[in-house]
Amino acid sequence: QLQASGGGLVQTGGSLRLSCTSPGRTLTSYTVGWFRQAPGKEREFVVAISRNGAGTAYADSVNGRFIISRTNVKNTVYLQMNSLKPEDTAVYYCAASNGVWSARDQETMYAHWGRGTLVTVSS
Repeated sequence: QLQASGGGLVQTGGSLRLSCTSPGRTLTSYTVGWFRQAPGKEREFVVAISRNGAGTAYADSVNGRFIISRTNVKNTVYLQMNSLKPEDTAVYYCAASNGVWSARDQETMYAHWGRGTLVTVSS
């Protein structure tokens, strides 16, 4: 079970940093992705980072504003979210995948999920 944290209420233009940890599971063995689900909408891919951290991939909607990173020492993946917009409001989930990198944006490739953390951006 993964654990996502760091969500909260922030004003438009503000920043938040989400964290994803996995007690009992070594995240270095996995591609880790963040997905989000806004009220009334389907869950969507946000960003992913490869096992060694050398590869990252961003959804167009967040490219240039969000930054994903990982520290294997702390077994943690971070999502730095800058220049937040009201449309970024959603529950954010981190997930871990053993699948191929080319499928990094495919929700079905992720076998392990956290409960999610709510991010609310006020206008």
